[in-house]
Amino acid sequence: MAHDSFLHADDIRTLFSESMSHMYQQEVPQYGTLMQLVAEVNDQVLAAEPPMQQQLQENGELDRLSLERHGAIRVGTAAELNMLRRVFAIMGMYPVSYYDLSEAGVPVHSTAFRPTDEASLRRNPFRIFTSLLRLELIEDDALRARAAEILAGRDIFTAQARLLVAQAEAQDGLTEEQARHFVAEVLETFRWHQGATVSLANYQALQDAHRLIADVVCFRGPHINHLTPRTLDIDSVQQQMPAVGINPKALIEGPPRRRCPILLRQTSFTALEEPVRFAGEQTGTHTARFGEIEQRGMALTPKGRALYDELLNRSRQAPAEIDNEAHQRQLAEVFADFPDDEDSLRAQQLGYFRYGLTEAGRQQAKGGESASHEHELDTLIEAGLVKATPIIYEDFLPVSAAGIFQSNLGGNQHQAYAQNANQAAFELALGCPVQDEFALYTKLQDDSIQQVREALGA
Repeated sequence: MAHDSFLHADDIRTLFSESMSHMYQQEVPQYGTLMQLVAEVNDQVLAAEPPMQQQLQENGELDRLSLERHGAIRVGTAAELNMLRRVFAIMGMYPVSYYDLSEAGVPVHSTAFRPTDEASLRRNPFRIFTSLLRLELIEDDALRARAAEILAGRDIFTAQARLLVAQAEAQDGLTEEQARHFVAEVLETFRWHQGATVSLANYQALQDAHRLIADVVCFRGPHINHLTPRTLDIDSVQQQMPAVGINPKALIEGPPRRRCPILLRQTSFTALEEPVRFAGEQTGTHTARFGEIEQRGMALTPKGRALYDELLNRSRQAPAEIDNEAHQRQLAEVFADFPDDEDSLRAQQLGYFRYGLTEAGRQQAKGGESASHEHELDTLIEAGLVKATPIIYEDFLPVSAAGIFQSNLGGNQHQAYAQNANQAAFELALGCPVQDEFALYTKLQDDSIQQVREALGA
């Protein structure tokens, strides 16, 4: 049982995410520019759409908007991934879902560490998309052995970070002073280090195999490679980025713009070309870290996700568009088959919803008057006692993630990696099963239904 003097995991997570944001802004100045642009666009959207602002406020999601970030990190060994699991658990972040990026030609598989309960998500939904390099997908035996040897010779965690993780586990928490020390030490794992651990020749050989392999293997640590704020209008941010000196990637990843946003839409700006000192005093450059923006919509049920995947696959059969406007038009035509109003999405059980009492429902509950009907949700909604609002998608899309990676690492010729999912091996490295995102959304929905029924005397 955690001691009363220990800092809550939610507070440690917020301390870490704010420290990470400050560090990344110093390392990647355009990130600060991006943050300002996103804040301005969000303010404009909320001012123009009072119902959206009211809904976010009522769902307890308005305050989290300015805090919301996700980062991404790539590690090279099972031991590194396992240790990160322990680090993130101290911040109340747990592995959710398995992502096979090999299906899009990227030799990694991944999970997302994030909060899982509603209260923690409202306080700070910080996420880290975490990928493990799959050395077995490197075809060249000698290069694979060399990469494994390089990785075996590094420790991406400071000695103090390891001690504090062990201490937190032993005493079931950290005091505020210990937590601040923990955050400072763990942040060193995510910091950019200009010095590579390999020669320029080794770097180039690994980069020829895949640029992501070189990014994971050749440095002292896995450096955070992007930090992503959430916008309420990604199309507006994409259009305005050039005016503030940011060069966006050509296409917005994910579903098209809709009246009822679903899942996740993402875009990014071009990765930095950064100077690197290689072993042997050679110098060169490395390109990996970039800026990213996301717009989150409704979480989809398995039925909704199957329809999304079917339409996405159908859209990818058409010739690729290099212009975003043409790409979005093409997507929108295909996704016309996906209902775009909340009543249909709910009736067809395509999306997850949170149920809550309306003002009339609260008055009835307050008066102690039991509802005179069978407490069926549709009946309660029609009676004006209950409302349904979409549950926000907290997770990721493998095709979109791979598209972002490829646009910033260069090249997409590595289809030899395709379709090599191995969740069992990933979970063995992780040290635990990943949680099922659908089960988490179902619980959020079911809990809200139960609360409504209890409030109305069911």
